[in-house]
Amino acid sequence: MMENDVITSVQNAKVKHVAALQQKSSLRRREGLFVVEGRRELSHCMACGYQIQSLFALEGVELDVDMPVTRVSSAVYEKMAYRGGTEGVVALVYSRPHGLKDLHLPENPFVVVLESVEKPGNLGAILRSADAAGVDAVVVCDPLTDLYNPNVVRASIGGLFHVPVTVCSTDECIQFLKEQHIQILTAQLQDSHPYYNCDMQRATAIVMGTEATGLTDTWRKAADAHIRIPMLGRLDSLNVSVSAAILMYEAVRQRKGGDEEC
Repeated sequence: MMENDVITSVQNAKVKHVAALQQKSSLRRREGLFVVEGRRELSHCMACGYQIQSLFALEGVELDVDMPVTRVSSAVYEKMAYRGGTEGVVALVYSRPHGLKDLHLPENPFVVVLESVEKPGNLGAILRSADAAGVDAVVVCDPLTDLYNPNVVRASIGGLFHVPVTVCSTDECIQFLKEQHIQILTAQLQDSHPYYNCDMQRATAIVMGTEATGLTDTWRKAADAHIRIPMLGRLDSLNVSVSAAILMYEAVRQRKGGDEEC
């Protein structure tokens, strides 16, 4: 591990650059860079082959890496870090393309589609669940947040790096799913059937909308079936990340049921 001099000034240009990348999606897109904080997240990132541009570490933090490390004071680290408790490690990482042309699905895939997701924490949580459930891809249509928002990176706990993720328009996604003969199951309250009555053993995409407005009519019309999670209490909806996790594990149950015994 090679080390540079310690940065002690919060006015340092490198420090300001990291802080700006944390805050500005336009800068992240323009420079093709995003920020990763924490040992666990960085480990997942590197294991998936992402290229590190710069690595910063708090003075005294031990790192076993074969790359230059720039040490920073506690005041500087506080300026650079988006959240506390990230073990004194911050990296600038090159982003990757996420177009449909970059997506390669296996035979009989299971895909999660998110329309106009706006809360980065929800997107990150869904990616974390998608990794746990072995989802083949997550497609984000017409997003209102970018994949490399620091809250997405944090909430996914590495899922962002492990799960194939694609960003495209709704029309592009529907065309792709139809061409690949992947059935479309839209999660909605209206004109729907309980999710456990739908066959998810074949090539399947479950489609989730926003908590505020649900799915657009475009998806409802394109669907092969409409599914719902029964609500037995007084409320009429769940958090979208919770709903997605329930549906993902129904697919796991149907596809792998009986493989494991209690």
